[in-house]
Amino acid sequence: MIRLTTLQELQALSFDTIIDVRSPSEFAEDHLPGAINLPVLSDAERAQVGTIYKQDSPFRARKIGAALVFRNAAAHIETALADREGGWRPLVYCWRGGQRSCAFAWMLREIGWRAETIQGGYKSYRRLVVRALYDTPLDLRLVQLGGYTGTAKTELLPRLARRGVQVLDLEGMARHRGSLLGDLDTPQPSQKAFESALTDALARLDPARPVLVEAESSKIGALSLPPSLWEAMIAAPWITVTAPLGARARYLARAYADVLADADGLRAKLDGLRRHRGHAVVDHWNMLIAAGDHEALCAALVADHYDPAYDKSARAHAPRELDRLHSDSLSPDALDRLADAVAARVQAISI
Repeated sequence: MIRLTTLQELQALSFDTIIDVRSPSEFAEDHLPGAINLPVLSDAERAQVGTIYKQDSPFRARKIGAALVFRNAAAHIETALADREGGWRPLVYCWRGGQRSCAFAWMLREIGWRAETIQGGYKSYRRLVVRALYDTPLDLRLVQLGGYTGTAKTELLPRLARRGVQVLDLEGMARHRGSLLGDLDTPQPSQKAFESALTDALARLDPARPVLVEAESSKIGALSLPPSLWEAMIAAPWITVTAPLGARARYLARAYADVLADADGLRAKLDGLRRHRGHAVVDHWNMLIAAGDHEALCAALVADHYDPAYDKSARAHAPRELDRLHSDSLSPDALDRLADAVAARVQAISI
């Protein structure tokens, strides 16, 4: 049985496969990074066994549960695990390292595979995540990449990673573009799943080198940034990128083409800003939507909503600015040059 005391230990494990044997809904809410789901009880079966345990007989519930667990485990061995060779080494876990994972691991060991379980199961892993994100200061040197909406900060991140800069892509993990119009086609993960992805990414970073993270509010869509990360971001210095309004509007019209194409959905989202920006401003946006003038709409949204909100936040937090880098264009070539400049400034911090 494996006992985890740090998240780094989890990454250092040399198992071939991590198997989560919990029900599909438990797995969907959150799971260990890289795990596959081979449930030994379906959601309906888990509910059925739980009801029998509470309302009828714990012994009868265990007997019925054991039959279901071994039947489902046998099906996984015949299907998902049919091609595994004799030297395969899996790590198995369930909710708290109890009957489901122990029963499945026992069956795998009887076959000859070197299966292990996690002491305490998912609950022990989750405690490590909470400790890292809620109870312990972040041991990393963060640098925020700031700038008005439309300065292509998100698009700079992969360019910077290719240049050797340590990058933390919060919007990528949150599956959201971090603004009112930031919804993507895929739904956001649960808060717990977001935190698992976050701790996995943090554990892979070198604390001796700075880490660049895009400036965000304390929420990305429906997800909240955990306290340890948020406090480190507030204290972090900034590198700010700037670009002319016209270049930002053209960039946003390209980057948000999917959102802009849905006129009805766009109007519904912007209508919620009437209380903050006034009827005349929102009516003007709706006129631009009706005209299909996406670039002008993006320019108006930036000038009337995003820039004022950004300025208000900047005044409240008063970030310490290390540098301000300007680009007249946000074309791919211009973004490459801007990434070179940002990378050079971040690397100078390391010296």
